[in-house]
Amino acid sequence: MAAVLPAVLPQVMSFPLGGVDSQGRLLYARDDLSVREVIRNVLLTAPGERLMRAEFGAGLLDFIHQPNNETTRTLIASLVRKAIEQWETRVRVEEVAVVPDPQSLTQVQILIRYQMRHSPQPLQLALGMDLGGL
Repeated sequence: MAAVLPAVLPQVMSFPLGGVDSQGRLLYARDDLSVREVIRNVLLTAPGERLMRAEFGAGLLDFIHQPNNETTRTLIASLVRKAIEQWETRVRVEEVAVVPDPQSLTQVQILIRYQMRHSPQPLQLALGMDLGGL
C-alpha cells in the first residue's frame, strides 16, 4: 500500500543538517540563514545537475580555470545577480561585487549586498572562490 502524504507539507530541512536542539528536534534554517543557504545552493549548482529541475542553478563553478581578470569578474557578478534574482525571490539584490584577493592571484571574493523583502535591514554575504581549481 502506498504511503499517504500529509495534508500540510513539512518544513524544509537545513542543508547540511544543522544538528539537533536541546530537546532532540532537528534544527531548521530560518530567515536570513535560510536565504544564505539557498543562495549558496543556487550558485554552486550547475544547470542540468538537478533531476526534474534542469534549469535550476547558476553554474558558478564553470569559472574555474578562467583568468582572474576584469572580464571574468564582471561575468561572475552578472551571473550571480541573475541567478539570485531568479531563484531567491525573498530578497532584493542591492549589489554584487567580485574583487580579486590581494593575497592570491587566482582567488576572488564575491560580495553580495541584499535586503530581505519584508525588512529594510541591509545584509551581506561574502563568498571566496579559487579560479585556479582545486
